[in-house]
Amino acid sequence: MATQIELARQGVITEQMEGVAAGEEVAAEYVRRMVAEGKIVIPWNHNRKPARVAGIGKGLRTKVNASIGTSSDIVDYEAEICKARAAEKAGADTLMELSVGGDLDRVRREVIGAVDLPVGNVPLYQAFCEAARKYGDPNKLDEEMLFDLIEKQCADGMAFMAVHCGINLYTIERLRKQGYRYGGLVSKGGVSMVAWMLANGRENPLYEKFDRVVEILKKYDTVLSLGNGLRAGAIHDSSDRAQIQELLINCELAELGREMGCQMLVEGPGHVPLDEIEGNIQLQKRMSGGAPYYMLGPIATDVAPGYDHITAAIGAAQSSRYGADLICYITPAEHLALPTEQDVVEGVKAAKIAAYIGDMNKYPEKGRERDKQMSKARRDLDWSKQFDLALFPEDARAIRASRTPEDEQTCTMCGDFCASRGAGKLFAGDLKGDKI
Repeated sequence: MATQIELARQGVITEQMEGVAAGEEVAAEYVRRMVAEGKIVIPWNHNRKPARVAGIGKGLRTKVNASIGTSSDIVDYEAEICKARAAEKAGADTLMELSVGGDLDRVRREVIGAVDLPVGNVPLYQAFCEAARKYGDPNKLDEEMLFDLIEKQCADGMAFMAVHCGINLYTIERLRKQGYRYGGLVSKGGVSMVAWMLANGRENPLYEKFDRVVEILKKYDTVLSLGNGLRAGAIHDSSDRAQIQELLINCELAELGREMGCQMLVEGPGHVPLDEIEGNIQLQKRMSGGAPYYMLGPIATDVAPGYDHITAAIGAAQSSRYGADLICYITPAEHLALPTEQDVVEGVKAAKIAAYIGDMNKYPEKGRERDKQMSKARRDLDWSKQFDLALFPEDARAIRASRTPEDEQTCTMCGDFCASRGAGKLFAGDLKGDKI
């Protein structure tokens, strides 16, 4: 069966492209053209067609991904299902299932069945878990076992898959020659692959046999997200030679994968100071020919554990503004613990706000009307309209209801001293144009 990118190149506007166009209020032909050029991807799978379609890329709203999954310490299948559903309800556009504990086939399949979102994963997690269970040593992973697992996961319905193809012996050499790092390596899949390569004295099979990876994902029209196993886990490691070398390789692979007829995403860092975000995105877009960019956070400071959903939202707003296409949320539990359901909700909402702020600046001609209408509703003390325009109306209503004012026109912040009410009486006759 043909992939979205192959059909787009044939001039076909698919049902999925039409769905993206309708949701984004852009022309279906525009979506088709961008998919054909590899500048928009649509996470999909021939075996499991997600009920909610998500277009990721140029000219579209910045999307938000939520990640859930078990750990070796906490295996609670029902809790992960609840987290997945909570992420969807909070507004996530995609979901990644990243379990490393318990029955990994079970949790993956149950999560896929529990939500309407496109679901992605990282195949190296299960591969090294199974090798450790089978052989007592994850470094004894057999590459045939790895490729078979990728196929099995795609067959289960993965809409996109983060595969660590860009790590090779040359990137490891760069890491060593720069004196390692302040923050070390922070990617579970990346560290496991580096350990396997060093223990076996072999090249990364996902890089060495990249065409085989592409052929498997292409068979299911699963988007190949080129994972960043050497991403910076500290702002002082941002833009170091190892990270940029992996980014360069992933951008080359994105071009090769597109030529082979597979939809391609490129993953980005990580931990990035604000002054490097724009340059990082410009570099990725230039080197990849405009492939959609999936930013993990990025976290903009290392010193706020417990509030990293905020540090990431700051970085995500900047990333969205400068052209990132998909943002992976960060929860308050980042660096501290496995997130709870409430952590997931807070992470999604923080990332949604950040993406919205970025889009206001990325698309100023169409991204600020909602804010104008909210301003007028606040000026006019139109509470019903304010809630309708809010990103999270239920939360706004709940806060107001918990502290009911004596005068229902005002709020308990100002009460009798409501500035909007007082100024409105003074200048009501001066409103004109679209300020009315």
